Amino acid sequence: MKVLMALSGGVDSSMSAKFLQDQGYSVVGCYMMLHGREDYHKKNIENVKKVGEFLGIDTHVLDLQDTFKKEVYDLFVNSYKDGITPNPCAHCNRLIKFGALWEFAKSLGCDKIATGHYARIDNGLIKSAADESKDQSYFLANLDPKILSYIIFPLGDKFKVDIKAAAAQIPQISSLATQKESSEICFVETTYIDVLKQHYNTNLPGIVRNANGEAIGTHEGYMHYTIGKRKGFKITGAHDPHYVTAINASANEIIVGKKDDLECYSFKTRNFNNFTQQNDFDALVKIRYRSKPIPCVVHESNGVATVELKDNAGAVASGQLAVFYDDNQRVLASGFIA
Repeated sequence: MKVLMALSGGVDSSMSAKFLQDQGYSVVGCYMMLHGREDYHKKNIENVKKVGEFLGIDTHVLDLQDTFKKEVYDLFVNSYKDGITPNPCAHCNRLIKFGALWEFAKSLGCDKIATGHYARIDNGLIKSAADESKDQSYFLANLDPKILSYIIFPLGDKFKVDIKAAAAQIPQISSLATQKESSEICFVETTYIDVLKQHYNTNLPGIVRNANGEAIGTHEGYMHYTIGKRKGFKITGAHDPHYVTAINASANEIIVGKKDDLECYSFKTRNFNNFTQQNDFDALVKIRYRSKPIPCVVHESNGVATVELKDNAGAVASGQLAVFYDDNQRVLASGFIA
């Protein structure tokens, strides 16, 4: 069976390619150029070629910069302009890494596609990785359900510490075991604000209001803030901590309140991505990558899900991905918070 392995130049995807080859698969490697950081690509492509030579496999470089800019980068930038907190990795995984790359894999005659993500496939559903500290099922929950049967996650049952230790024992790729891990968002070198500054004037002093609409302070520009942030703005005469509860992008204003004002027991999602045939179900929902799963009841109709929480979820942000799990850590569905 022929498998296209997405090679990033890092230790995880490199060792994944070796595991697949050891299991008898015919492996082809591919590096995706997604953004314009030339030094970043140069180093990674060198690593990919090194891995290809070590394993004796063909490696390709696929330039997806135009598609990535249109489908992921522009959405990221425009979301912050609209006062929304985006989740670029969720869009990239669906449209690029398991979309455009899968089309390329099929053009090479491949039967499957593989990546170095820490996740598993269990009975046709995405499942959390054995290594909970590295689990990436959250970011994969927006994948097209139809592609799951064509995916292999070689690292799903493995632990990062063991992957690095194994790579360190292989002279040809041992340097990958000690190189710095890639950042969560590949095109953000420092902070998201530095990316936005390339397109907008982000330093636009504005008014801070309370829930009653009263002006109570000033801020540095609405793009600097996300829901739940408690620093970077000034409030007159406040003794208790205040948090951003809403963003009014059109007026360049932020609304703040006390921690209780962040409490949330229900929300809606758009672009509901259902991996089962259920429209009404109980689940555990994560509203952010590292957030604690909260028991909930989901009612879906016409692509919109209404989510009733059984516990408070603080700082629910529009644009973030809500991911619904069953008791066995399998992804039942996902949707972007409205």
